[in-house]
Amino acid sequence: MKSAAMADGISIYIVSGFRSIDRQIEIIRRKLDNGHEINKILEINAPPGFSEHHTGRAIDVATYGGPILEVEFELTTAFYWMQNRANDFGFYLSYPAGNSLGYQYEPWHWCYRETIA
Repeated sequence: MKSAAMADGISIYIVSGFRSIDRQIEIIRRKLDNGHEINKILEINAPPGFSEHHTGRAIDVATYGGPILEVEFELTTAFYWMQNRANDFGFYLSYPAGNSLGYQYEPWHWCYRETIA
């Protein structure tokens, strides 16, 4: 997918991929230690054991010179490209605006669609 984007003049790279349960715990603990409320944290981060990152199929994408893990990623040509081409490679936007899971909109978070043979 990265090569196809590059062929179209778009730079994308993976910020985050597989994440262990222990790493998910660390992320949440750090946010709690910084004074964030657990209910707000869980609007952004899945509880340990429930993150798509645990499956190895989720990626967080960014573009060089663009915002990293920020909603403003949606304003980049990389996001436009992902919206139009990611599905060609089996990826879909996990948490679109107004998603039924209750997570905040994450234009950078994409998941590989598992296929059953």
